[in-house]
Amino acid sequence: MPQILLIEDDPHVREGLEIALRHLGHEVLARGDGEAGIAAICAYEPDVVVLDVMLPGADGFEVCRRVRAFSAVPIVMLTARSDDMDVVAGLEAGADDYLAKPVQPRVLEAKLKAVLRRVGPTTMTPLAGPVVFGDLVVDRGSLVVTKGGRHLDLTPMELRLLLELAGNPGLVLSRQQLLASVWGQDYLGDSRLVDACIQRLRAKIEDVAAEPQLLRTVRGFGYRFGP
Repeated sequence: MPQILLIEDDPHVREGLEIALRHLGHEVLARGDGEAGIAAICAYEPDVVVLDVMLPGADGFEVCRRVRAFSAVPIVMLTARSDDMDVVAGLEAGADDYLAKPVQPRVLEAKLKAVLRRVGPTTMTPLAGPVVFGDLVVDRGSLVVTKGGRHLDLTPMELRLLLELAGNPGLVLSRQQLLASVWGQDYLGDSRLVDACIQRLRAKIEDVAAEPQLLRTVRGFGYRFGP
């Protein structure tokens, strides 16, 4: 069973989810604030993190950004049901998925299992050799991406998205196509996951993220990769 780190400020919610997930057979670590959560990630290297947006001190967005500076651990953020801005900000900060409150333990368990499946080893067929786009080298065989000779640290979902786009250079792929091929045919989320992941990728592979030369938007259709 995967080890789950739950970072939740509300003691009643934290205790309730911790007990429920343990009853479902999971190993759970629980922390009440962001600093303690980051320390637990460093110390225990959990398989997946459940991160609430509303935390004392550093909020969930800041915690997510700080974690992404050193870890690709899957992160599911808990957001306010009516606040779409929480969803967008969380995804842009590096979260892999989100779940609106109030949270049902079995729904959370299903979400965590889906995230772990998606960030597992890629099943894409490797190319014969690296694909080169200027100073960006995408090696689908070794799953290594470099820019100007420097290794890029991509999260599992960023890597899967880049592999899909780089494997189809010049082809326009819609958000729904990318959701199906990268996140999975059974994924029930929305296209904001794709848009947020695209923005994070641009920040890493483009010379100027605001003026993308490789990862281009085709308005009304989706995204195209290649010079």
